[in-house]
This record gives sequence, C-alpha cells and structure tokens, in this order.
Amino acid sequence: MNFQNPANCKQTLDSKKLYIFDMDGTIYLGYQVFPYAIRFINNLRAAGKKVLFFTNNASHTTEFYVQKLTKLGFSPTPDEIMTSGDVTIEFLKRHRAGKNVYLVGTPELVENFRENGIPMLSGSEETADIVVTSFDTTLTYEKMDNACRMVRNGAEYLSTHPDFNCPTETGFIPDSGAIAAFVTASTGKVPTYFGKPYKETVEMICEATGFTTDEMCIFGDRLYTDIAVGKKHGVTAVLVLSGETTPEDVDAATPADQPDMVYDSLDNVDQLMFG
Repeated sequence: MNFQNPANCKQTLDSKKLYIFDMDGTIYLGYQVFPYAIRFINNLRAAGKKVLFFTNNASHTTEFYVQKLTKLGFSPTPDEIMTSGDVTIEFLKRHRAGKNVYLVGTPELVENFRENGIPMLSGSEETADIVVTSFDTTLTYEKMDNACRMVRNGAEYLSTHPDFNCPTETGFIPDSGAIAAFVTASTGKVPTYFGKPYKETVEMICEATGFTTDEMCIFGDRLYTDIAVGKKHGVTAVLVLSGETTPEDVDAATPADQPDMVYDSLDNVDQLMFG
C-alpha cells in the first residue's frame, strides 16, 4: 500500500544515503522484534547505506539501546543511536549552560543529564531555572506537584518529546506528551518540545551524520512525530502501519501531513528495494 507509483518510490528510496528508523512500533514492539526489520537494515548496510535509530523515548540511554538492539539482532554501533533526550541535553548545553534543571524522568535519564554537566535539582526547591518533563515510568504525584509548582513560579518549561502514548506488546501506555498535558492543565503553560517533529532533531542529525536533509529518509509509525519531522523539514517520510497509526488516521490527515509513502510494514519496503 503506497501513495506513489512503486517504480518512483523505489527510485526515491534507492537515492537516499541515510535511513532513519523510529524504534517502538516500527522495528519492534517492546521486546517483540519484527524479523523483516532486521533483514531490511542488514540489506541497507550491505548496500553501503548508513542507518540511524532515532527514538523519542528518552527514558533510556544510548547504552541501553545498544544492548537492547543487539539482543534483538540489529547489531547497532553507539553512533547509530540517538534519542530525544540527547537532543534536549544538547540544547541545554549549548543554549542554557549553567542553568539549573528539575527533571521529571527516569533515574537513567536523570543520571544522563547529570553526567553531561547539567546542574540538577532535587524537587524540594521552590523554583528552578528550567523544568523538563519526559517519559517517566517512575512517575509520582510528588514529581508532578514539584514540576507544576516550579513552572507556576516562573521556571522555563521544556519537554523531551510530544508522544502521548508509547506502544508496547500489551498495548499503549501514557508517554511524555500525556505527562506534559497534566502540567499544562495545572499551570496553563505549554512546554517547548524537543525530539520529533522539531527542527532541533533534524539539525542534530545533520550535524552528527554529515548528511543533508535531501539525502535522508525516515521510517516511522506515527503521523504527528515521525512523519511530521520529515514533512516539516524536507526529509522523505515513510509511514508503516505496524504501530500506532491506522489507515483511517492517514485518510483523515490533511494533505500537508500526508506521508510521502505508506506501507503495511518494513517488509514491504525491503521487498520493493531488494526483491
């Protein structure tokens, strides 16, 4: 299933040099790997193409994803992995150096911020320079109360990524966007978001890989993050229906938000490109 002539799609995909993959819902669900995704990525590498795994899920570090993807059979190198947490950290280091931060996130993400030299607050303080919320599977009411208080007291409000739900083997669980919606409902403040679909993500990918946007394509399962980052910033955007988005969602999208191509899964893309 795709919007364009298969020959045109193949020509477009063959011309790319960097292939960016969302993770959850695109190459796996939780720890349920899609075997055709491994095959497709191996075929790309064998053809001399570059691969980047980019996830908006900032709850884990690069080291975690190297271990997970290795266990699942994808054989990644650390420089093939990037998260919305990495983009947020880079922004803070470049544009908010020395500012203290209260982070609503997993212990892994908190430690990642700390290791990057960002001054971290405990939450007992009345205010902060910056509040960052993320996907936090260790979320408590106390953390939310701290974040809301600090935002009300004037802290700048950032969020690592806007995803409302994280797909798992057993269904969806609330993600970073849902946590941010809580803070917004309580404080009236909307965060500045990072990750997909925001320009900081594309800028960091270009800088880290040396490729231009017209040399890239992105594969993902969400219209409002994976596909939007491509459509907004000049990257060929390929939607797969193996995760969050349904055909009905695609039909309901405005022309500006429509993917460049749509396939049931990466299996179809692999067959198109490599037979």
